[in-house]
Amino acid sequence: QVQLVESGGGLVQPGGSLRLSCSASGSIFSINAMGWYRQAPGKEREFVARITSGSVTNYADSAKGRFTISRDNAKNTVHLQMNSLKPEDTAVYYCNADVITYRYRDIYWGKGTLVDVSA
Repeated sequence: QVQLVESGGGLVQPGGSLRLSCSASGSIFSINAMGWYRQAPGKEREFVARITSGSVTNYADSAKGRFTISRDNAKNTVHLQMNSLKPEDTAVYYCNADVITYRYRDIYWGKGTLVDVSA
C-alpha cells in the first residue's frame, strides 16, 4: 500500500507565493516520475509540472517561469514552489507518483490540497 499526502495549500493574495509538498509512504521500492496536477471548480484536472527521478522537469505553459518543481529522492517527497500567483491558479492541487513497489508498478494520487488565490 502506498499513500501520497499533500500539504502547504491555503489562501494567498494575488502576487503571493506558496510551497506545496507531497510525501509518499508505504511499501515503496523506488519512484520514477512525480508530478502535480490541478483541478479548478467546474474544470477538468490539468497537468502542472513533472519531475523524473533524474530531476528532469517539464511544465505546463501556465506554470513556466512562475512555478518550480523539485524532489528529495531520499525522502520520497516532491515540492512545488509557486510564485506570482494569480486568481486563475485557484484549484485543488494533486500530486501523483509512478511508484514501483516490491510487487508491482502503479500510479498513485494524493487527495489534494486547496490553493485559493484571492484578495
